[in-house]
Amino acid sequence: MAPAGKITGFYREGNEWFCNSSLPSDITLVVDGVSFHLHKFPLLSRCGRIANIVEEMQITNKKTILIDLEEFPGQSDAFLAIVKFCYGGRVELTPRNVVMVYFAADYLEMTDDYGEDNLLSKSESFFHKHVLQNWKDCILALQSCEPVISRAEKLHIVGRCLNALSVMVCTDTTLFGWPMMMYGSLQSPGGSILWNGINTGARIHSIESDWWFEDISYLNVELFERLIQLMEARGIRPENLSRAIMYYCKKYLPGLDRWQGGQSGISRSVASFSMTPASVDQRVLLESVVKLLPEMKGKSFCRFLLGLLRVALILGVINHTCQESLERRIGMQLELATLDSLLIPSYSNSDTLYNSDCVERMIHHFVSSEPNITSISPSSLDLESSPSSGRLKKVARLVDNYIAEVASDVNLKPGKIRALAEALPESSRSLHDGLYRALDIYFKAHPWLSEKEMELLCNIIDFQKLSIDACAHASQNGRLPLRVILQVLFFEQMQLRKSLAGCLNVLDTESAPAASAIAPNEITGQIVQRDGWVTVVHENQVLKVDMERMRTRVGELEQEFTKIKEEMKKVTKSHSYLSSPRFVTKRIGCKLLPRSSDVESDVVESTTPTPRASVEQARSSSRQTRHRKSFSLF
Repeated sequence: MAPAGKITGFYREGNEWFCNSSLPSDITLVVDGVSFHLHKFPLLSRCGRIANIVEEMQITNKKTILIDLEEFPGQSDAFLAIVKFCYGGRVELTPRNVVMVYFAADYLEMTDDYGEDNLLSKSESFFHKHVLQNWKDCILALQSCEPVISRAEKLHIVGRCLNALSVMVCTDTTLFGWPMMMYGSLQSPGGSILWNGINTGARIHSIESDWWFEDISYLNVELFERLIQLMEARGIRPENLSRAIMYYCKKYLPGLDRWQGGQSGISRSVASFSMTPASVDQRVLLESVVKLLPEMKGKSFCRFLLGLLRVALILGVINHTCQESLERRIGMQLELATLDSLLIPSYSNSDTLYNSDCVERMIHHFVSSEPNITSISPSSLDLESSPSSGRLKKVARLVDNYIAEVASDVNLKPGKIRALAEALPESSRSLHDGLYRALDIYFKAHPWLSEKEMELLCNIIDFQKLSIDACAHASQNGRLPLRVILQVLFFEQMQLRKSLAGCLNVLDTESAPAASAIAPNEITGQIVQRDGWVTVVHENQVLKVDMERMRTRVGELEQEFTKIKEEMKKVTKSHSYLSSPRFVTKRIGCKLLPRSSDVESDVVESTTPTPRASVEQARSSSRQTRHRKSFSLF
């Protein structure tokens, strides 16, 4: 080795490095386009590869040997650190450079056979004792492996780091000095709590299960996928894994956070402040995430899947396989979805505002996920007792609201409305009010539809399943075809007859002397199931009583008017000084009456109704009101 006292360091001139030594350089090594003018003895005593190359080149008898290290793992800075170590300098190993130094030492064969305590053994000892025992250092080491991932795999650097991280996540955090952000600057690098800069020795006790989300989000997609798979193999809860995947996707898929909701409760560790985000291919990320996501259900998870599908369609980074997988997962838990998350805009060549084809496929996946769903009886008894009835009703209500929301799109075809409505079995809807509302909105937004097209759409509605309010609205809806309105009136009349018959049965049952204790409850239940039609019967009965009272009152008014008229005739035949019309009217409290001839002419010509005419008009209006009350059910 060159005498240490004669070396004061290294200096650079352009793309060439020189050693401050009185001895001339006898070997030149080229690394990454940079030339190093050095001495053979320091390098040959530490590097086995260089020694072998020089030994093979001795036959040339050249004074200066030129060696081009084309396959050197790293850049010129890493090689400069190796050179300093060979010349007796000190190499400071850190989590950021230990991997590259390890690779360089392995490439140059700097084993203990070429000097005691050589660089390869030093870097291996530092990696094992420091990097693999510290969470932050493992993350930083993995990041440094990304440019040379193949060599890192060969030396088992990546596997050991990932295995160490998975073990730390599965282990109690109080056993390790992992820097957590919850104490901020009051935390020492060893994981203890600081007070005025003094290490108190108190350990951090964290009950959070999401402290590692931020740190692993700085890994590239390949390393992240392998780490999640290792954690799953070690028994990490699927809920935590899915949350970590969701956090990773939010970071690298723009716009996903808007539909998933913020996760401000997740704290960032100290390690994340010294790391740079990974370079992520969004298409590769999406394909990996679809494979990694566990088979689970939940409102937040369903919303995340819908947001992931939406963002993937917007960015155009989804293939058919991934889209089919996402739609299947969403369809299996469609009852947990919300209306706003289903409104996925259409970004293809379609003219419609929303991607209704995607929603239709989700509905079919939901129906196919429940094999017994099509065998449910339409009767309310079977529908309530079925385990799938609750999910089915929620999905039916969601689909009806979705159709009503997209119905205002002028480019939406009638066939798509029908396909969405008929995607669910008939037994899914106990009431068809939602379908009627959706069609009413669609007819209002599409006034150019023909009578035949509207009738075909109205065929999806079972008018016997409309509520009282819906029937009343439909019977007066001018946007519906005339045939449909007549059909609504027909079923409305049938419901009214059934309710009247049920009411009479109730009266007969109450008057029966020997009625059992169970019968009234059963009859009451039957009345309630008629959707309130019995209320109309009671209202008609009250109206009938009011009409009888009005008829009686009109008769009394007619009698009083006759008496007043007779008294007026008597007064006109009395004494002359009492025959003044003004005086008579003051005495009896009546208005001035005209002469009999004038009365007859006025009766014919006047447009003001007489008391008798008022009575007839009241009867006529009462009949019309009663008739309208029986059909108008608001």
